[in-house]
Amino acid sequence: MKIIENPSRETWAELLQRPTQSVKDIEETVNEIFSEIRQKGDWAVTKYTNLFDGVSLQMLKVSENEIKEATTLVDSELVAAIETAKKNIESFHKAQKTEKITVETAPGVQCWMEKRPIEKVGLYIPGGSAPLFSTILMLAIPARLAGCKEIVLCTPPNKDGSINPAILYTAKLCGVTQIFKVGGIQAIGAMTFGTESIPQVFKIFGPGNQFVTVAKQLATKYQVAIDMPAGPSELMIFADETANPSFLASDLLSQAEHGPDSQVLLVTTSMNIAKMVQNEIKVQVEVLERKNIANQSINNSKILVLEDDETALEVINDYGPEHLIIVSKNEDFFVSNLSNAGSVFLGNYTPESAGDYASGTNHTLPTNGYAKQYSGVNLDSFMKSMTFQKITEKGIQNIGNAIERMAEAEGLQAHKNAVTLRLNYLKD
Repeated sequence: MKIIENPSRETWAELLQRPTQSVKDIEETVNEIFSEIRQKGDWAVTKYTNLFDGVSLQMLKVSENEIKEATTLVDSELVAAIETAKKNIESFHKAQKTEKITVETAPGVQCWMEKRPIEKVGLYIPGGSAPLFSTILMLAIPARLAGCKEIVLCTPPNKDGSINPAILYTAKLCGVTQIFKVGGIQAIGAMTFGTESIPQVFKIFGPGNQFVTVAKQLATKYQVAIDMPAGPSELMIFADETANPSFLASDLLSQAEHGPDSQVLLVTTSMNIAKMVQNEIKVQVEVLERKNIANQSINNSKILVLEDDETALEVINDYGPEHLIIVSKNEDFFVSNLSNAGSVFLGNYTPESAGDYASGTNHTLPTNGYAKQYSGVNLDSFMKSMTFQKITEKGIQNIGNAIERMAEAEGLQAHKNAVTLRLNYLKD
């Protein structure tokens, strides 16, 4: 990682630029595949699965026998680990449930808000070299707690047409209702339009590569909601001289190994820390199985040495990281003044990996600077709020005149008449 000392503000935008393609680079491909799926359904999904994943499938849906067999293939230690994570994630997301809110805004005017589950949700789970069964925990658990009736999961198949047993086991454990062997753009298209096999859903969740991210964004043109623009993973760390350089290097590499388009950044007020982390990365990367991927990501990454905590905070808020680790003697300063981050990890003993797996918070988070506008996935992501109101005779008399005057001022006579008729009826 290249060390850059006290960069001028004019260079921040360039230094913090993500290594991603623009939507325009990918949009044409997505639109072409969407169009074919919309017209030809399963046939088109199978075609693109063969083209992109190199496997020809007879059936897109995972059978009950495949799921049963998978449960016998997951070793007991992993089962125990998944159960631990499931317990913590359930605890944290159950606590997010809120009760109905009722307010009498004026005498005789009662308003209330209740939450209802989104009936049909689609979960996209990346597979391939890093089958993210942990993402199923993060998405299916709150979907089930929210009360979603249909929880559809799509994940790319292996070259032999199988799905990683841990994915199938976790999906079954967490209440997924249907599982399909479909990845990439074609999975998002299938859940957007529906095919002979794959149901259309109302909202799509889950991370993916740049193609999946653009496909999700384009799905919103067809009355399908998405959780957020969640693309290649990213991590920013702020560390002062109280940080452990070995820990910092391990955290940076833990995100760098996700993919060559991942980005990791270290912001520090200590040149000594910067140099030690730089050296630690060179040592630690050598023992990683995903060394080549991590090195490509590291090439997109930087270490910024800044003069003080205030400048560091400005850089953090400007970048809006998906994951943010803070190791600082002035921790409270950062926590109090932080505006933009998906999920925050505090102190030497809080690795980002904890949030990825088992602490309880959700790891499906906004990337590419969208932490400035979006929250990470939570229980409310799987619900929608509905408002209700009931007005009595006394209530319409209390607010009727205000409604009439406002409607008249906007030139909407029928709106005014809807109130005037009722008020006159009560007078008579």
